[in-house]
Amino acid sequence: MSERVSDFRSDTVTRPTPEMRKSMAAAVVGDDVLGDDPTVQELEEKSAKMFGKDAALFVPSGTMGNEMAINVWSRPGDEIIVEARSHVYLYEGAGTAVISGVQVCPIETSDGVMPIDKIRASLRDSTDIHCPRTSLVCIENTHNILGGRVLPIDYLRLLRAFTSEHGLRIHLDGARLFNASCATGIPAAEYAALADSVMFCLSKGLCAPIGSMLVGDSEFIERASRVRKMLGGGMRQVGVIAAPAIISLDSMVDRLEFDNERCHQIAVGIAELPGLLLDPKTVETNILIAHLEPPAPSAGELCEALEARGVLGLPLGDDTVRFVTHHDVDADDVARLVDAMREVLRG
Repeated sequence: MSERVSDFRSDTVTRPTPEMRKSMAAAVVGDDVLGDDPTVQELEEKSAKMFGKDAALFVPSGTMGNEMAINVWSRPGDEIIVEARSHVYLYEGAGTAVISGVQVCPIETSDGVMPIDKIRASLRDSTDIHCPRTSLVCIENTHNILGGRVLPIDYLRLLRAFTSEHGLRIHLDGARLFNASCATGIPAAEYAALADSVMFCLSKGLCAPIGSMLVGDSEFIERASRVRKMLGGGMRQVGVIAAPAIISLDSMVDRLEFDNERCHQIAVGIAELPGLLLDPKTVETNILIAHLEPPAPSAGELCEALEARGVLGLPLGDDTVRFVTHHDVDADDVARLVDAMREVLRG
């Protein structure tokens, strides 16, 4: 195996920058559960302002943030509407059922955009004792498993009008919302204005070592704080990890455009390889999902061959592989991945 490793498995593998490490050592801290940590307070105030919301809450992970929002907006026995390959449905350990006691109604899409008419058809008649109450629509922007796709702002406006008409809430899983913002030029606050709550991650492309934020109105955040405590997410002298998160928001957001562009470069460089099903036009941000067919090897075999050449990808089942660009891969890493893919797939 090559001495140098180019890691495209996820943007969660990013490491804190030297500036972030210094900030951790110098952070002013207090007991955040008691409301005494000034660094956390600064982070929460900055996050709320960036997203145009009343308040924000620092949480250990994006999964916790999503599940907290679902818990606040629903009650046991409700049904929530989600995209069929969304993170809250596939990758949060059935937290919707275990934590909140809600049933999930998944809607299949090819791009993460759940058609309004399909959402309308999924609404339950809560006056019928046989049916659960539909309480919430969860959306994901960008959509991870569908290749970092961006939900169009015009669609989100239509969805907001529909949910308002029917008394539903919208929670936005915006783990990579800043990637969407960089791709479209639409500020995060404009997306956030079309949702009742938003979760976004600090520990992916923004390079912070730990944590995510949950933003919403003051009443929502107050209720979410109680859920966070119940789930064991109340943290103490957590300013040591809030400090690098502040740097993330100050200096890491705009550079995500480089990650988006490098991912598109990879797509263009490998799209015509034999056995690879990939349309570069669908690669909108920093995630590339490639589907395989003969004569290509299986996803596992492909990733083993790439690893031997110093490149890491993530197999998703037998015939799908994911590559994600981020702060810790550069133009040389992109070239290494493209060259390795050409060598493996051209035999």
